[in-house]
Amino acid sequence: MGKVVKQLRSKRRQRQLTYLMELGLIGMLFVGIDRGNGGIVINTGVALIVTQLPPILERDYEIPMDPRLTLWITTAVFLHAFGTVGLPGATATLYSQVWWWDHMTHALSASLVAAVGYATVRALHEHAAGIYFPGRFVAVFILLFVLAFGVLWEILEFVIALSAEALGVRAVLTQYGLEDTMLDFVFNSIGAIIVALWGGAYLTDVTGAIRKRLESRSE
Repeated sequence: MGKVVKQLRSKRRQRQLTYLMELGLIGMLFVGIDRGNGGIVINTGVALIVTQLPPILERDYEIPMDPRLTLWITTAVFLHAFGTVGLPGATATLYSQVWWWDHMTHALSASLVAAVGYATVRALHEHAAGIYFPGRFVAVFILLFVLAFGVLWEILEFVIALSAEALGVRAVLTQYGLEDTMLDFVFNSIGAIIVALWGGAYLTDVTGAIRKRLESRSE
């Protein structure tokens, strides 16, 4: 009984933290509007949209979203948005002030991409009788999936930076050079490896829901 109560309290705290970060994102959005900073507005706006994905997936597609998973998603987008705003009174962003901030947010974002790949592959593995994915294959697939997404993201940053320079406006995403790009790939890989090793503990329900949807479509 005591264990159940602790779990309920823990889930309540996780939901409270998620709610507080969503409120924080709304506050940062207004900060961006007040400053006339398009980068902050776009980054926090996208982050707010992402935070609405868990309830949409749960309501419309019946994919269970554990409070830990929702907190994981919200934390990743909150820290990225907060990095573009910076501390109150500061003239620079956390991305430019704190050397490890970009690495941390890349690892967190990569772990979310890896989670999507992991849940999908495991669902296919469990759904199709003729498909078998060994554990090592799943780990390699997740790593390659995240690295491929990382390449697309770096290309996007590069294109946005060139477009902003050509138009004479401030870039929403910033390229810091080849060394920074290589470090991004390193921390993307760390996020992927973490999910490959421990993703099953958080994504079992999601995997099961995707498998059921695949089964219902094949009937």
